[in-house]
Amino acid sequence: MRLRALLDTDALGLKLLGGEDELDRSVRGVMTTDLRDPSRYLSGGELVLTGLAWRRDAADSEPFVRILVQAGVAALAAGEAELGDVPDDLVVACARHRLPLFAVHESVAFATVTEHVVRQVSGERAGDLAAVVDRHRRMMTSGPAGGGPDVVLDLLGSDLDLRAWVLSPTGRLIAAPKETAGARGTAPALDAKACARLAAEHLAAVRTGRRGPHRVVLDRTTYSLFPVRGSGHGPSSEPADPRETMLADWLLAVEADAGDWAEERLDLLQGVTQLIAVERDRRDAARTVRRRLAQEVLELVQTGAAPAEIAARLRVAAPVLLPGLGTAPHWQVVVARVEWEDGRGDAGPVTQALLEEILVDPASTGPEPSDRIAVAHTGDEAVALVPLPSVADEHDEAGPGVLADALLESVRGPLTAGLDGDGRLTVGVSAAVHSADGLRGALEEARHARRVAAARPGRVCAAGHQELASHVLLLPFVPDDVRRAFTARLLDPLREYDRRHRAELIPTLEAFLDCDGSWTRCATRLHLHVNTLRYRVGRIEQLTGRDLSRLEDKLDFFLALRMS
Repeated sequence: MRLRALLDTDALGLKLLGGEDELDRSVRGVMTTDLRDPSRYLSGGELVLTGLAWRRDAADSEPFVRILVQAGVAALAAGEAELGDVPDDLVVACARHRLPLFAVHESVAFATVTEHVVRQVSGERAGDLAAVVDRHRRMMTSGPAGGGPDVVLDLLGSDLDLRAWVLSPTGRLIAAPKETAGARGTAPALDAKACARLAAEHLAAVRTGRRGPHRVVLDRTTYSLFPVRGSGHGPSSEPADPRETMLADWLLAVEADAGDWAEERLDLLQGVTQLIAVERDRRDAARTVRRRLAQEVLELVQTGAAPAEIAARLRVAAPVLLPGLGTAPHWQVVVARVEWEDGRGDAGPVTQALLEEILVDPASTGPEPSDRIAVAHTGDEAVALVPLPSVADEHDEAGPGVLADALLESVRGPLTAGLDGDGRLTVGVSAAVHSADGLRGALEEARHARRVAAARPGRVCAAGHQELASHVLLLPFVPDDVRRAFTARLLDPLREYDRRHRAELIPTLEAFLDCDGSWTRCATRLHLHVNTLRYRVGRIEQLTGRDLSRLEDKLDFFLALRMS
């Protein structure tokens, strides 16, 4: 389709801000992005939709437009919902580079523009399927007349006799067709085991860099797996590093061998994945508030804010996460980390999306079952704030909540396939706490549990607070100033001596305690003569005024090393 046709479509409400001489350009696709540099996801000919979140000041417009022009996009459409009128600096930059610029009225959703473009472009590519795409409008509507991606799957079945399912990366069923009789009989539901196997095959294929759709034979039935990506990914583009998205992308599993399809039908299915991606983007947008609440609480906890300030933020979070609840909930903290063996890649956002998915009940279906989960991320680590409804009796304990041993049971297979040979996922779970005072301890407890999980073999591991030793359970609740004073008094003299004399007193102390004070075993471990070991231990006792033959002093040194 041509840009002029977009401008002539009253339902889209587009206003031309520049590029009148370029309206005969052809549009071959559409992409929504707020990345400062979306070039890796552009293949040329797209109408780019943006909410302008990438723009911090006027100087950002010129490089953004230059990137779009170099990628060969057809036009840019900027939404007015966030900033009001489109900034003049963006208008000037587009005029300078002869890039047509439209304003999208705040009353028009990007989903409406996306649906229209995909419908028109797909209709031109595959006339026999145009009726299906035309009826996808119902997916974008809300209320009883809508139906989300389920409507798309029903139409694929009724109009094209294609059975299809939308799955999460862990194999959870997002959407399924109705079990209606068609040319090939009644469409059976995929069981949880089949969904997990399809997700595992998909992740394994993406991890090796193979382009979709991926062909899988499962119980003598052939499926074609299409990735469903959110904003920032065009229908035919692949991310520079698939690991950035593979653990977060949905997939469309079609019961058919796409290897036999004509190019037009493949293009149509790619357009369908774009429509489903709109639903995924809507889901991500709904999570924005919960993510922000989690981020704010995490920052308050990590910076040592007063418990009263943290409690106030929790009171704001509770109604959002548990609407209608009369009393404040208990809270659990879950920490997760994805680590790549080559040390590259931004794993923080991936871990955040993945933890949101892992914490969902595996038996639930649909795109929005995670309304009670708020996940923040810092660096490569994701931190979830999970509310547990308070019981009527304030003396009762909270319910069981999240259990580490069951958390990964249903997702271990798919995630192991996706991480095999390349990365690891480790998860730690805290005990439930009932106030802001305990949240800092719960965070450190979950982090320590994750480190326990990281010490285990396997690609996907979790550990809970029950697995921590008693002294470790107490350590997170020791105030920072007490920790620093305690460890400095015992260990600073040894560190200073090691720095001046390279005497290795700290490693010797650690080994001595690990060997339970056995002179022979410790000397063997350190490859020292026993007399040399006795000299070093004597020097430790002289510098610190402690006696390592006494249990109390051994325990003090042990705790100081653990807290340092």
